[in-house]
Amino acid sequence: MLRDPSTKYRAFPPVNLPDRQWPSRTITAPPRWLSTDLRDGNQALIDPMDGEKKRRFFDLLVKVGLKEIEVGFPSAGATEFDFISGLVKSGAVPDDVLVQVLTQSRRDLIETSFASLDGARAAIVHLYNAVSPAWRRIVFGMSRDEVREIAVTGAKVMRDEAAKRPNTDWHFQYSPETFSTAELDFSLEVCAGVMDVLRPTPERPIIFNLPATVECATPNIYADQIEYFCRNIPNRDAVVISLHTHNDRGTGVAAAELGMMAGADRVEGCLLGNGERTGNCDLVTVALNIYTQGIDPKLDLSNIDAVVNTVNYCTNLPVHPRTPYAGDLVFTAFSGSHQDAIKKGFAAQATRNDDYWEVPYLPIDPADLGRSYEAVIRVNSQSGKGGVAWVIEQDKGLKLPKRMQADFSRHVQALADRTSRELDAGDIWRCFAETYALEGPQRFALEAYDETRAPNGDRIFAGHVCVDGAAQSVSGRGNGLISSVIDGLGQACGIALDVTDYHEHAIGTGSDAQAAAYVECRTADGRTVWGVGIDADVATASVRAVLSAANGVGGN
Repeated sequence: MLRDPSTKYRAFPPVNLPDRQWPSRTITAPPRWLSTDLRDGNQALIDPMDGEKKRRFFDLLVKVGLKEIEVGFPSAGATEFDFISGLVKSGAVPDDVLVQVLTQSRRDLIETSFASLDGARAAIVHLYNAVSPAWRRIVFGMSRDEVREIAVTGAKVMRDEAAKRPNTDWHFQYSPETFSTAELDFSLEVCAGVMDVLRPTPERPIIFNLPATVECATPNIYADQIEYFCRNIPNRDAVVISLHTHNDRGTGVAAAELGMMAGADRVEGCLLGNGERTGNCDLVTVALNIYTQGIDPKLDLSNIDAVVNTVNYCTNLPVHPRTPYAGDLVFTAFSGSHQDAIKKGFAAQATRNDDYWEVPYLPIDPADLGRSYEAVIRVNSQSGKGGVAWVIEQDKGLKLPKRMQADFSRHVQALADRTSRELDAGDIWRCFAETYALEGPQRFALEAYDETRAPNGDRIFAGHVCVDGAAQSVSGRGNGLISSVIDGLGQACGIALDVTDYHEHAIGTGSDAQAAAYVECRTADGRTVWGVGIDADVATASVRAVLSAANGVGGN
């Protein structure tokens, strides 16, 4: 890299728009959407989609709710032409969907494009030619007038080809390609020349697509360009302003959003941002950004995993796990502080008096996208007590007391350090069951018991407890069931425990509900041990909890 990059690269000039209005505007409605997955996205693949994959992708776009779909570049070859023609002739295009085809501004290519749409109920033909100084000078060797004439001549061919097919409802789109690096006055001049030929009206508007063909500036400059164009294009009410951003600087979504604030009506892009180089605008991200602001994007992304799986199958491109909204890890927290905040957020959400979503670190409810809450918190060596408690609650319905969360989390931390990997719900449950002697070898295991009340009100526990594998009678007396069990253990086994806290709750509802009991005890030498008991009967659950704590006397 150069020490002084200014000797090789020039800063992009700002737009002279001192009274710009877009910074104070907000997005209040969704744009018109156009998917370019089957054209721009397909051209960006190492192995372009075959007919079967293109049809599967087309069906996905329709299912998601796209009403405008650029289905291909018919003059590129027989595969493209046949796919487009087949869509039209097979009746696969719903009545409320407009298919669009792209063509360079050359007579033969325009004619081929119209031929591919023969018999269509309605369609958009998208004409383009590059207009920026670099293209005029380096690629074409043409003057401004000559480049303008390419666009005007192409518009005339479009007009004439449409007139030959009066049974189709034709719509026209023109792109001054490389708009973002062209002079604004020249882009306006070329578009005005196209309008003079096609004569759009408010009832039959023309679509002007303004591409950031290569993203060369910050998104605020693109927004300035869009606002300037909207202000100065003649007969603005007969024009639909469309955006086609790329992601070379990593701000394709931001440029589209600011462009909408600047007055654009329509956004072009690909699901999950496929496209040349670093990709096109990610329509999923823009749509769900709008959704999180309380606006219906008019796209159905309620099964985001199905969208991801279809896109992956058709394009053979992986979706990064950190892709906004759609990645495998975007709703997942490993950090202890994040997990604690999310856990508390869900608890607070359950007590709200309204339906508004407010959970830390989760700008959208994963359930709205068809994601479960099970993967929201995942445990590794970075996780804390809140995350561990969340996994146990989601997996087993156990709501651990706060101090018990801290006690158990140190065992999980030790396991994560030993294994050096993420721990799943099964790992955590096995650790929990082993720590609190719920499964496997137990020094103290309840077989049966009776509880009676003495004349003075004391509770009397008489039980059969398996102690170190041998059945033993244990009896004790206390002011409650738990204290009578502790008294019996002290007399029969020499286990001295003092209860410092007790919690219980139901697991589930109805006749199949169980009870969970948690007991915090202090040993004779001042240590704290926890016990857990689970049973259909809450009293029995509390007895099992005391025995669980007794199992931990020698093990913690």
